[in-house]
Amino acid sequence: MTLIETLVSARLGSPLAQAMEKRAEILRLSEAAHDAVLLPRDPGGLSHGLRAALAARMARHNRSPALASHYDTLVARADEPTTALLAEPDTNVADPRTAEIVRHADRLTVAPRDATRAHVDALRQVGVTDADIVRLAELAAFVNYQVRVLAGLKLLGEMR
Repeated sequence: MTLIETLVSARLGSPLAQAMEKRAEILRLSEAAHDAVLLPRDPGGLSHGLRAALAARMARHNRSPALASHYDTLVARADEPTTALLAEPDTNVADPRTAEIVRHADRLTVAPRDATRAHVDALRQVGVTDADIVRLAELAAFVNYQVRVLAGLKLLGEMR
C-alpha cells in the first residue's frame, strides 16, 4: 500500500477505493517519487533529515497533519537532532545556510510566485550549490503535490 493510500484510508469497495485502484500506476509512481526526493542514495547537501524536516514543515504550512506526521517519522529515523526542530514552522534558525534554505522552502510552499532569481542568488551566497537548489525545488514541488492529491481524494471520499 502506498503512502497516499494509507493516508486516505478509503473503505474497501468504496467508490473512492475503486477510483484509486484504477489509478494504481499513478499512486505507485508517486511513491517512487517520494523515495527519490526524500531518500535518495546521494542526498547531496540536503541530508535525509533536513529533507524530512522541510517536508514536515511544508505539510504543516498546508495544514496537512497526517502528512506532517509521516515526515516527522522520517525525521526521527534520520536521527539528526539539529534538523528535527526545523519541522515546526515557527522555528528560528541560527545557521545562515540552513536559515536561507528554510526561508526558501517556506517561500516555495506558501508563496511560490514570489520566488525570484535574487532568492536563488541568496542561496548561492550561503553556499547552497545549484544541484541542491534544484533538489530543494523538487522537494517543495513534490510535497505540495502530495498535499493537493490528498486534499482532492479526501473531497472525493466525502462525496455521496
